[in-house]
Amino acid sequence: MTFPTFLIAVFNYISLVLSFILMGYLYILSLQPAKRSEKYGEKAWKNCKIFRSLGGIFEIISVINLIFWIWFPLPIVGDWKISNNIWIGIIIGFCILIPCAIILGKGVIDAGAETLTPSKETEMYGGIYNYIRHPQTLGEFPMFLAFGFFFNSWFLVIFSLLGIAIYIPIMIHYEEKDLIRRFGQKYHNYREETGALFPKIRNKTGNN
Repeated sequence: MTFPTFLIAVFNYISLVLSFILMGYLYILSLQPAKRSEKYGEKAWKNCKIFRSLGGIFEIISVINLIFWIWFPLPIVGDWKISNNIWIGIIIGFCILIPCAIILGKGVIDAGAETLTPSKETEMYGGIYNYIRHPQTLGEFPMFLAFGFFFNSWFLVIFSLLGIAIYIPIMIHYEEKDLIRRFGQKYHNYREETGALFPKIRNKTGNN
């Protein structure tokens, strides 16, 4: 690897890490419009839309960094290949990506405009949200894991798993605190009856 190529690889890795961190931070801010409105008033709802849009931009940048990893992996982990047969990683990646895309798409459709534009007039969702509380989170974050397999890199798989393990619990925690502010006891009851990421198993009497 030439020195210029090494510099590009290091810059790409730093950009990936920073983009992933900023994406998560901005998404977490965007999930708290009710709390922020107590301090900043009505403009907090518009600000959360901006945070969500900026988070989406950094998410796109992180995906671009993952793509650049194909040509510019860090030398120290560049040989951490999943298999010499790239199709194995591609097949595993599609097995993750396809169901996640379906779940994410259904979550976006059922959430409607709230996906990008939080509003205090929004009612609690139906559709897939009757079965799991966070379908968009379940559908979106594992896609990074799929990209790791697509690009045949154990390092990217591990990086994605760590990101998922750290961000998902934090995001759910802050989002649900805000949803309780917005919907009160109604959301408490919903949380008791509905699984966060997977449907709750119920017995014949309807209890968990």
